[in-house]
Amino acid sequence: MDNIQVSVILGSDSDVDLGKAAIKSLKNFDIACELKVISAHRSPDVLVDYLKTSKERGCKAYIAIAGMAAHLAGAVAAHSSSPVLGVPTEHSLNGLDAILSTLQMPAGVPVATFAAGTAGATNAGIFAAQMLAIQDDVMANKMLDFKKELREKTIKKDQNLDRD
Repeated sequence: MDNIQVSVILGSDSDVDLGKAAIKSLKNFDIACELKVISAHRSPDVLVDYLKTSKERGCKAYIAIAGMAAHLAGAVAAHSSSPVLGVPTEHSLNGLDAILSTLQMPAGVPVATFAAGTAGATNAGIFAAQMLAIQDDVMANKMLDFKKELREKTIKKDQNLDRD
């Protein structure tokens, strides 16, 4: 098995588009990553086994994407000492149920919770890159370049804005 830096775990295959958004962000920074479907409710033993093997393969952080009951991020945090980034989905109640399930963690089992949906998945990937950049100068430079590119795109959009 290949070494990975970040694992993106989906609670269901219905969340694959969000998983791909997170993976795209990670790959933009050349971060070794993988996408898995592991249910915290339907296959908790598989989740625990996966967390052990992924840690052995160098995984530094997990992005957990789930909806409805959204216990995946909490389950990952309970069984791992690595940072967990939770991304709620918008399947029901516009994601409010998943947001609250991901956000309301007991003391000692932290999950960094992002916005529901594609923006949250994208930002979770970028945030994982920022965490890795703390101890990686190459990654830090990629992050600076990314921020400069965002700045330039925004300036260009302003210049091209039809103000009539």
